[in-house]
Amino acid sequence: MDNKRKNQLKEFEKIIGIHFDNIELLDYALTHSSYANQFNMSYNHHNERLEFLGDSILSLVVSEYLYKKYKNKHEGKLTRIRAGVVCETSLAEVARKIKINEYIRIGKGEELTGGRDKDSLLADACEAVIASIYLDKGYEEVKKFILNNLKDKIESTIKGINFNDYKSKLQEYVQRIMTSTIKYNVSNEWGPDHDKTFEVNLYLDNNCYGTGIGKSKKEAEQNAAKEALKALGVEINE
Repeated sequence: MDNKRKNQLKEFEKIIGIHFDNIELLDYALTHSSYANQFNMSYNHHNERLEFLGDSILSLVVSEYLYKKYKNKHEGKLTRIRAGVVCETSLAEVARKIKINEYIRIGKGEELTGGRDKDSLLADACEAVIASIYLDKGYEEVKKFILNNLKDKIESTIKGINFNDYKSKLQEYVQRIMTSTIKYNVSNEWGPDHDKTFEVNLYLDNNCYGTGIGKSKKEAEQNAAKEALKALGVEINE
């Protein structure tokens, strides 16, 4: 790692208020696969594995917070709140707030297509940063980081602000009214690796109830769930 990159990472440490013992973890978290591929780096030198871990850590921290604070809310409601908090849009907002878009390394093609402002890329990088904090500093420190950055979102979601988690709403409806099993299937995808679009079909048992398109699988699934709710005649808030 050259001095220029080290200085960039030190600047980012100041923004998030955390000093890393192993700065390479932070470097990997802020390196997109498109950059690693461009320079023939191994899969351990970009953030996809960290993103996988960060997703679970984020879910655990938010679940624990909701479980302890909102003792009067049932499981279905807590699930919907959590989904609204840890969604792509929320994480992208956090990423912009802590300037991940300025410090992440991305490939030339990704740069040319506006990768630094893509919600999916920024949300994934945010999850990777969460994982890097956990690995370097432990659970209590990453918990503090997550809640400092998402507590307002939790409260606004509780109040029904910016809450359109169609997947959870569909799941809740199906569990209450039907006996069907929900299945999401990626039916098509197109575009280069750095700018893919996904098409997802939603099945209840063997019947397709909705099709969604999005710039990430998560977004496409949400849109498919929205269509399924409409097909079932369930009222939704646009």
